[in-house]
Amino acid sequence: MKIGIISDTHKKPKKAQRAIETLLHDGAEFFVHAGDIVDIEVLHLLQESNIPYIAVYGNNDAHLAHFHTQFNLVQEPYYFELAKTRFKLMHLPFYMAPDADVIIFGHTHEFSLQYTNNKLFLNSGEVCARNKPLSEWSMLELLNDTYNITRYTRANKSENIDKEHFTFEREKK
Repeated sequence: MKIGIISDTHKKPKKAQRAIETLLHDGAEFFVHAGDIVDIEVLHLLQESNIPYIAVYGNNDAHLAHFHTQFNLVQEPYYFELAKTRFKLMHLPFYMAPDADVIIFGHTHEFSLQYTNNKLFLNSGEVCARNKPLSEWSMLELLNDTYNITRYTRANKSENIDKEHFTFEREKK
């Protein structure tokens, strides 16, 4: 299963759209937004992608609570399962206990990837390109024996999207 992961889109729906379109092109079957959605247009983009998604509230998303039932919005930490893999989703990295197979978070605006004691910790970075001159997002592919992660980066005002690949052996279930 391929899971497209974005975070910290803030007020940049066009950058979010490019990330979503790239992930769809590369076979995303599910989307995760790790918070600081900010612009409701980003939720519409996720909904219009026609694949399942989940989005967690970030510290800048209180105004979106009004739309809670219209979109698949959840509060942190949120636990769910996909492809026999237990996930924990949050925006703020306050709940970093290794109590799921994959822990996805946002907020720091920095790409982060760690695999420790069979637990994958992933922050896809910032789509909004606020703290650096590039957008970043990720794809997590779940296979029986591996996690394959692709980090996407796109420099501002560039049409090129760069990819960096990482693979970790999964604990057998």
